[in-house]
Amino acid sequence: MQNRNVFEKDRKYIAHTYHRFPAAIKNGHGAQAEDYEGKKYIDFGSGIGTNSLGFCNSKWVLAVVSQVKQLQHTSNLFYTLPDILLAENLCEVTGYSKVFFGNSGAEANEGAIKVARKYGMEVKGEHCNRIITLENSFHGRTVTTLSATGQDIFHQHFFPFTEGFLYVPANNSHVLHETVDETVCAVMIELVQGESGVNVLKKEYVKEVEQICKEKGILLIVDEVQTGVGRTGTFLCCEQYGIHPNVITLAKGLGAGLPIGAVLMDKLTESILQTGDHGSTFGGNPVVCAGALEVLNQIADADFLADVNSKSEYMRKKLSTLPNITDVSGMGLMFGLSLKKDLKAGEIAKKCVENGLLILTAKEKLRVMPPLNISLAEIDKGLNILKECLSGVLS
Repeated sequence: MQNRNVFEKDRKYIAHTYHRFPAAIKNGHGAQAEDYEGKKYIDFGSGIGTNSLGFCNSKWVLAVVSQVKQLQHTSNLFYTLPDILLAENLCEVTGYSKVFFGNSGAEANEGAIKVARKYGMEVKGEHCNRIITLENSFHGRTVTTLSATGQDIFHQHFFPFTEGFLYVPANNSHVLHETVDETVCAVMIELVQGESGVNVLKKEYVKEVEQICKEKGILLIVDEVQTGVGRTGTFLCCEQYGIHPNVITLAKGLGAGLPIGAVLMDKLTESILQTGDHGSTFGGNPVVCAGALEVLNQIADADFLADVNSKSEYMRKKLSTLPNITDVSGMGLMFGLSLKKDLKAGEIAKKCVENGLLILTAKEKLRVMPPLNISLAEIDKGLNILKECLSGVLS
């Protein structure tokens, strides 16, 4: 099998919903991958933040393989141990009370939206069903989570969209305060807006959002699909803001490459969803949960997170010195790189991939999200490729 064979079959049989880079990944280990012709890559994308432990982490593989040999799936009409242990560990690590498991970040956000709307109905009446989100937010690809997304570019083609969402500018508590009325049941935010450019919300604003929600008796939902599970240097990004939302959503890095979504609920929200209110055929799958347990074993560790922060500081300093980079945004191992006006992120990213570096974009920026356990040697190797591509040495 050659790369071109993979490309041809993809074009013939896969719906053309993705703009793929010219790389067909065959295997990988840690932060390094290889294509079907033996070309090697350094991974600065980690599957858009999903491969939190890199490719095929040995302990994670053992946990997944051991479970798949024992029980791969049964319906949620029966009890299984892996999802219970995962929920227990998540609650202990985060301080939340209950967990609902789905299969993706979009599903987790759908669950959070249902929690908020039922809460509003029960506490204030059926009129209380609207949710405020931020401009430039991104919450998923389902019709409802697209509706929650505060970007006009996503509000096309698939009409009618789900009603009941209001959008306000980030870092403006005055507008938020004026927008909250008796019809609003929740505010839903990302602390770092990954898809719109790795934009970090101001800490004082986030604290004000939490206070407004408390004063108005509405829920605060934080979408940590991309920022959670150690990505920003603490297990939850919320920890760095000193807040404790009513609902948090997780996905991506929790599964380390297998599909999972989680809705974390506090004491106020833990009992809102009752039997029949929500469900998921594959949610809480034993194999995925066994792998996620190993993710927690490794990432929810003070030394591991300290290492993430150390590598974050190391990378930020080096990224700031690269040619044609005008600004570095982000937190932890989640960076957005602003380019000089005459450079296009997509073109630079394609050049990086062609020269052995897997990297992401976020609108007009390059986006860097390596595995959390990437080595300094791998960081340096990837940065060297990026530097050469930015300087025009590699074509």
